[in-house]
Amino acid sequence: MADHHDHDHPAPDDTDCSDALAEIYTYLDGELTEERRALIAGHLAGCNPCIEAFDFEAELRIVISTRARRDAVPEELRIRILERLTMLTRGEAGGAGDGPRSGEPPAREA
Repeated sequence: MADHHDHDHPAPDDTDCSDALAEIYTYLDGELTEERRALIAGHLAGCNPCIEAFDFEAELRIVISTRARRDAVPEELRIRILERLTMLTRGEAGGAGDGPRSGEPPAREA
């Protein structure tokens, strides 16, 4: 068995470092098939450099998620946006400066 980076690896038909690292994000997102997820997990279990990269990416996502929650949009702005979206989806108002609403004649100039 060929050793790619002087560390233990599963059998070559399982996966290699470049495959595992290329799929870290899809693995973290849960978007892999069960079979592919098992292959990547097997590789990570036996490859310290890849598991370190995986751990870094997983921790980075946690930091970003935590930071994003802390910098949340003010409640008043969220309410205004939701109200505006509701009006738009009901056809109650055009966008700012869009002219007449649907079904209304254009305003006459004096």
